[in-house]
Amino acid sequence: RYCHVNVPDELLRDLLPGPVTLVLKRSEELNKDLNPFTSLVGVRIPNHPFIRELARACSGPLALTSANISCQASTLTVSEFQDLWPQLSVIIDGGPIGDVQSPECRLGSTVVDLSVSGKFTIIRPGCALTSTVEILRQKYGLIPESS
Repeated sequence: RYCHVNVPDELLRDLLPGPVTLVLKRSEELNKDLNPFTSLVGVRIPNHPFIRELARACSGPLALTSANISCQASTLTVSEFQDLWPQLSVIIDGGPIGDVQSPECRLGSTVVDLSVSGKFTIIRPGCALTSTVEILRQKYGLIPESS
């Protein structure tokens, strides 16, 4: 209800929940203060039980950002961003959100723009690039949008 989905439900089920953020056209129902300078919005459903339970408990969308400074490696535990704690309103420790020993887990989600029917654009390669592109191209026949 907060975005316009222009892809098959099966495609959504193939990518979500998981380490993928889908960028879609925002709907009029989404708070205009979220991403005010774009008609797009990122939708992410992590495959982490605690975060999914937290989302279910909320009545609306959650506006979140990664707990790291832009262009730095993603954090996987709350202690890894302890220097940011004084600037945050709330910190919830639901446990590690990946294998802390895996460099791939620190790449963040693969961000893919699906706002143009029949096409996709990779905004950030992230940790699920190969499988995401394979699903989009081979299973659904989407083509990369030229830059």
